[in-house]
Order: sequence, then C-alpha cells, then structure tokens
Amino acid sequence: MAETEWTSQLRRGVLELCVLRILRDKPNYGYEIVTALAEFGPLSAGENTVYPLLRRLKTERYLEGYAVESPTGPPRQYFRLSARGRQHLTDLQTEWTEMARAVERCLGKGAKND
Repeated sequence: MAETEWTSQLRRGVLELCVLRILRDKPNYGYEIVTALAEFGPLSAGENTVYPLLRRLKTERYLEGYAVESPTGPPRQYFRLSARGRQHLTDLQTEWTEMARAVERCLGKGAKND
C-alpha cells in the first residue's frame, strides 16, 4: 500500500518518540536506529530523515553524542539519552498514551453512531 500524505505526517510526528525509546536502553549510531525503525513497518525512515532528527535532538540537549572507532571505516557517532532526554521521553510517552486513548474512544464512538 502506498504511503499517503496523512500517513507520512503521522509517522513524522511519532518518530521522535520512537527514536528516543530506541535509545533508552543503550546507545546507538544512526544506521542502527534506521535499521531498528525498519522492523516496525510504517515507522521505517531513511537516513535523510533520521540523521537530521538526531542532530536536532542533540542540539536540544535530549541526546549526547560521542565518537567510537569503527573496525570498518571512520569513527561512528553514537547517541545516548541525556537526563533531559529521559524526561522528554517520559513526557512524550504520556502524551502519546493520552492521545491514542482519545483517538480510540473517538473511533469507537463513531462506530456506534454509524
């Protein structure tokens, strides 16, 4: 199924939450994050989407970055959550849960009126 503009906007809106969640348990570098998102189908995002998001999150101090030597090329930039990033993740998870519940209630109510 082709991605619609609506789906694209929705995905862009939740990528920040998902990237932060991926980084919650262990640091990762950009390509690992792209690969992890690909496992979730509609959340799949390319490097041209993920790398600018990582730079923005680092600028906003939600992420810390550090270089690690790579055995197969140049050093890799790894990212980990900062304390501020952990709090932001918690806040976004709360907002997502509230929004998802509200949408489910709305869709359920709409179905009863059909």
